[in-house]
Amino acid sequence: MSLLGMAVAVVAACLIGLGFVAQQHAAFQEPLGRILHPSLLLDLLHSRLWLAGIALMIAGQLVFAFALDLVGVAQATPVLTVNLVFALIAAHVIYREPFGVRALVGSLMLTGGVALFLGVGQPHGGTPPGTHSLRWLGGAVVLVLAVLVAVGGGHRDLRVRAMLLASAAGLLFGLQDTLTRSVVLLFAGGVADAFRTWQPYGLVCVGALALLFAQSAFDAAPLRISLPASTAAEPLTAIALGVVIFDEKIRLSTRDLALEALGLAGMVAGIVVLGRSPYLGKPGEMASRDGSAGQ
Repeated sequence: MSLLGMAVAVVAACLIGLGFVAQQHAAFQEPLGRILHPSLLLDLLHSRLWLAGIALMIAGQLVFAFALDLVGVAQATPVLTVNLVFALIAAHVIYREPFGVRALVGSLMLTGGVALFLGVGQPHGGTPPGTHSLRWLGGAVVLVLAVLVAVGGGHRDLRVRAMLLASAAGLLFGLQDTLTRSVVLLFAGGVADAFRTWQPYGLVCVGALALLFAQSAFDAAPLRISLPASTAAEPLTAIALGVVIFDEKIRLSTRDLALEALGLAGMVAGIVVLGRSPYLGKPGEMASRDGSAGQ
């Protein structure tokens, strides 16, 4: 296990978490009618706060690409879940509130779960798939599933719709992580040759769709409702795709699988606990939003 790769992934998580906070505060001001519409992104381009959030997220993704050059997808992506901890810290700073017991417990559950999964599972190895390998069908399945999840919440309660949109974004973020590692490996063999393959263009398209889903989720509900769903979906998707597409290995004995499942469960439980913090949303946000939606 590369400690440098893990450290780089933590830095990426910090930048991405701070970026999510800025993006949500800007996107939540947009009309509900813009959800899943490209005009939402066009309007947000005029917001300095949102642009700052996007800049932080892009910086985080570039740093994470460096991490993926050092370690595999299944090893690096679980570390990204700590972006929720950094988002919560940023929210506490904004509202000048103490970091309470619930937040501490959630942070310990999240980080402990990630450490348990990585320590026991020890993801390693893997071979890059060919440009047209059938292994990429796993990515196609994730793409279709993400679109179905996002579209399926069209007429539901705002909270449910936000969670579905965020889950869809998380699925695509997991696919994006997998494509990022593929592109990094292709670039190592020559940038010009890499651009003759579909992966760089697929990465841009998947990233753009994930961004639309994520901003739509941020538009529909506060971070405490939207961010946990995407934070949980991304690593689970990336781990699965790392195994399916890159043939990465994890320990598979009965005892190891039980401990790995416990680690992932702890990670998700920590995400849920942290996501319930009132400081990931402004007081009265949903009440005012629900009232305006009903008018």
